[in-house]
Amino acid sequence: MDKNFQEEITQIIKFKPPLYKQRHQFVKDLVEKYKPKKVADLGCADCSLLRMLKFCSCIEVLAGLDICANVMQEKMHTLSPLPVDYLQPSERSLTVTLHHGSVAHKDPCMLGFDLVTCIELIEHLEEPELKKFPEVVFGFMAPSIVVISTPNSEFNPLLPGVMLYRHPDHKFEWNQAQFQSWALETARCYDYSVEFTGVGHPPTGMEKAGFCTQIGVFIRKYPQTGGSVQSEKPTEAVYKTVFKAVYPSLKDEKYLQNAVISEVIFTAQIIKHRLMSKHKEYGDDPERKSKFQPSMDCFSDYLGKLVVEKNMEPFVSGNEVYIPLATIFSFPKVNRLCGTFEKLCKLIAGKVTLSSDGSAVIFNIEHENEEN
Repeated sequence: MDKNFQEEITQIIKFKPPLYKQRHQFVKDLVEKYKPKKVADLGCADCSLLRMLKFCSCIEVLAGLDICANVMQEKMHTLSPLPVDYLQPSERSLTVTLHHGSVAHKDPCMLGFDLVTCIELIEHLEEPELKKFPEVVFGFMAPSIVVISTPNSEFNPLLPGVMLYRHPDHKFEWNQAQFQSWALETARCYDYSVEFTGVGHPPTGMEKAGFCTQIGVFIRKYPQTGGSVQSEKPTEAVYKTVFKAVYPSLKDEKYLQNAVISEVIFTAQIIKHRLMSKHKEYGDDPERKSKFQPSMDCFSDYLGKLVVEKNMEPFVSGNEVYIPLATIFSFPKVNRLCGTFEKLCKLIAGKVTLSSDGSAVIFNIEHENEEN
């Protein structure tokens, strides 16, 4: 939160990269390590961390929560899918949702997350909110991992212009001992372990000041027990959803079908082009043509029944080119998209011109011959 203000007062120290980017990179590194599928950012503000995390391929659900709806709404459009996301849908599903509400309140929409981040959040909480915060995050939400960052007040004397707190909205700023005491007690109460680290190294000779931003990484010791936990969860929603984006995904059959059809046509066109080039090359030499023709005639004998086997080569008959589906399916991208030959046939049925028995893609080359 408040990264612009904080960067102004730390510019003389010249953190490289800027401190907020170091915090975001810390979270990203954790995501790459633990591969969470569902991530929630509490106090998401301008959504900058969410924008970074949406590119992490392991994440399928992203949620942001902030008490200030206006700040989220200014930047929430940057979380929407781009045209390229529709042209090239991802293999994973991704849903991004923003909620307006307080971290002191419980809402069932925040259940089931693997990782919860609270980056520069707790120092903005009033005392009553801070008291409720551990029960909401560690007791109610109970994710596998919680990351909390907060300013280290021992670093403040090194920052020019800081009289009391780094930001006028901060209600407190803890030193290292205070943060660690609070974190250890919270971890003990809710069966978490906690490790301490930070970002923003102090200048040489001032190592005792500690990191500019102190961080606690909480890991839940025991898995959730479904029955007892769910009985305590309220069902009433208290947050207001202000944004939701569902990204196009190949897990959605309509996007998968479009991708498969495009790839099948693209692959078949390449095979056809190579075949026609070879056909024309042999056609210019009578001796070479005679070697090629028996193969062509052999395939023509089967045009009535078109029993195409997996090892059958594509062939030309009159003004039509036949590209066996089995040949197309053997291409890695088509194979990966469909998984099975039966799935391929199902997805392109009625969408691509096929032979009478559905075993080959057909191209009519009459107009191509006329142009040539």
